[in-house]
Amino acid sequence: MENKHYNMFEIFRGFIAIAIAIFVAFILILICADDPGKALECLLIKPIISNGALNTKSIFTILARMTPIIFTGLAVCVMFSANQFNLGGEGAVMLGGFVAALLGIYIPMASGVHILVAVLAGTIMGGLIMIIPAVIKVKLKASEMVCSLMMNYVIMYIILHFLNNVFADRSKGATQTYPFLNTAIIPKIIPTSELSWGFAIAILATVIVAYFMYRTRWGYSIRMIGINESFSKYSGMKVGSIIVLSQVIGGMLSGMGGAIEILGRENAFKWLDLPGYGWTGITVAILAKNNPIMIPFAALFISYLNRGCELMSIYAGVPAEMIDIIQAVIFLFFAAEHFLSGTRQKIVVKDAKEELHKKELATSGEGGNA
Repeated sequence: MENKHYNMFEIFRGFIAIAIAIFVAFILILICADDPGKALECLLIKPIISNGALNTKSIFTILARMTPIIFTGLAVCVMFSANQFNLGGEGAVMLGGFVAALLGIYIPMASGVHILVAVLAGTIMGGLIMIIPAVIKVKLKASEMVCSLMMNYVIMYIILHFLNNVFADRSKGATQTYPFLNTAIIPKIIPTSELSWGFAIAILATVIVAYFMYRTRWGYSIRMIGINESFSKYSGMKVGSIIVLSQVIGGMLSGMGGAIEILGRENAFKWLDLPGYGWTGITVAILAKNNPIMIPFAALFISYLNRGCELMSIYAGVPAEMIDIIQAVIFLFFAAEHFLSGTRQKIVVKDAKEELHKKELATSGEGGNA
């Protein structure tokens, strides 16, 4: 019963945090928009319904934009479950996408095999690069948050150096690579949409990660370290190895997300800055309360708001950066331990009283039987 009440409280707390974020957005829309009613329609309704009909193209766009943040949300979920505040997913996404792009351009292969090899290479590179902050944390006790944050920019500038000086297609007006070979492009689920089969891979990855975290010994170890690292150490767990493992898995998931995003929605590598999927993945993981199964639903919510903010920018003149404000407010209230702490305390006291009352009834019943 206690767990049930606590879960209900967490759902209620999440709902209140989201409601506050939407309310803040509503206030800003009233200030910024010439027509607040139209702006709100673009934010809340137009992503799925346009001119009284279902907007299938927009729906497929929302699903397509979910794909990379499902991967980064899962990556953050695994790392945060081990109490590792690694922010390197952003760099791993970019690196995974860049490596997959190079293989998709310069290494001809058979159809099907090419996609698999390119995505696998991006996945491996994402995992390898995440070893750096993980080992520094374990061996030197340095903050993985600071190391991974700085590493993102090191990765970005190294990629930009090679993109500008080695791999750029000079025939284009903008800085980008040569086009991918057709065998390396991930097919679309719906040919005229942005939605590729990468979305299906993201859902499959969600199931695999959930199984790994809750049905395997390694997943249990990761979660136990997150709950109590000292207890895990004294119980015989190889804490250092598991910390490294959690961050490598996070890097692999981020690298896979970058590779699938590049090969599934682009025709060449065009990222000239960190793509932002790693930061969004943090919000998604927080919304999902580090539960892998809830990651796609949290990603759907963020992707929907993202699309709504984009439509507001196009049709109502409201800055598209509104999504960043909404995410920041959600992050603030979800991360605030004392947000609705009074309500949590009342639930704890109520559950304790109910448990005590049950024990008293059981004791009195045993005495009467005797």
